[in-house]
Amino acid sequence: MTERFTGSFTQQEPIPDTGIEAALAVLKHGRLHRYNTVEGEVAEADLLEQEFAALMGAKYCLAVASGGYAMATALRACGIGPGDQVLSNAFTLAPVPGAIASVGATPVFIEVTQDLTIDLADLAAKADQAKVLLLSHMRGHIADMDALMALCNERGITVIEDCAHTMGAKWNGTWSGRHGVLGCYSCQTYKHVNSGEGGFLVGDDPKLMARATMLSGSYMMYGRHSAAPAPEVFDDIRLETPNISGRMDNLRAAILRPQLRDLPRQCARWNDLYRAVEDGLAQTPGLYLPHRPEAEDYVMSSFQFLLLDWDAVAIRKVIAGCLNRGVELKWFGADDPVAFTSKYDSWRYANPQPMPQTDRVLHGVLDMRLPLTFSVEDCAVIARIIRDEVGRAYQMAAE
Repeated sequence: MTERFTGSFTQQEPIPDTGIEAALAVLKHGRLHRYNTVEGEVAEADLLEQEFAALMGAKYCLAVASGGYAMATALRACGIGPGDQVLSNAFTLAPVPGAIASVGATPVFIEVTQDLTIDLADLAAKADQAKVLLLSHMRGHIADMDALMALCNERGITVIEDCAHTMGAKWNGTWSGRHGVLGCYSCQTYKHVNSGEGGFLVGDDPKLMARATMLSGSYMMYGRHSAAPAPEVFDDIRLETPNISGRMDNLRAAILRPQLRDLPRQCARWNDLYRAVEDGLAQTPGLYLPHRPEAEDYVMSSFQFLLLDWDAVAIRKVIAGCLNRGVELKWFGADDPVAFTSKYDSWRYANPQPMPQTDRVLHGVLDMRLPLTFSVEDCAVIARIIRDEVGRAYQMAAE
């Protein structure tokens, strides 16, 4: 009998009861706006910022409306604007080049390795083209951050980290988002904490974080941010920085605070699911699994494998065969973007140049979500189905 999977790849776990209760409390008093508080009250958004800063070991934290907004704000805080160029991964999702474009700048794309991390040799070759790198830890794959930061420090490149897929991950014991001057995180439904939309910006530089706070729409109420720089840092910045409102509200903050407290346990659960699929696909002929360095303490809420140098017909057979058995794979090598799988050559506003190495890698990348509604046993079933379908297609191609 042919094995099938019947779970949903888009169904997340419910918000924890503590989050629901906190959200109801906010709804009952009606003070959703972060600056709408009564005497003696500390806003949920303020408390959330304090707690995330403490978790990440950061001096400052700002809660915002989305991960994309966090990235655009980080770029603006670093002085990036119209006519500038910004280095960034060619393998990422559309909000990353979108954040660069939103401030009037242009992405300079860097090649990707078959382990799905930024190619440091290509970064070195293009380092003189920009002063800022918006580094995407795409799909939870972290580059050698020691080598990357050494390169960027030597070449005078400011690093902003997009940690939408790596909240709770580390490189050599340092949290993802704490290597560069600013770290950006997402709280969108498919990320590691879920408020539908939302994001964080963390950093230790008082001037950068003061600019970010003003940009987020603090008006002159920056003193009500307990995880922000001291009020005197704002003396000139408050009059020179535009308000581009993108604050987080108290309702989303209330939902997120209990999830932050549970983040370590949730990350361990995701990694159990990831390893179940990884173990099930190990040594599958024709299938490449990205290498995970010992220094990388990853958090994987999705899974990627590569069918390197396969033709499109064979890859589509694998996708169709898996889908027929209930396993949904997304392909980054399709000619036209589908759902979230757009790639650098479809972002025409960025005037992308051909990138042969990246084209080869993306042609073979298959991706799937690992929601926590799955069990380890579910993931073992999924792995067996993928292995079976890859094996069939691989054998047919060899005949």
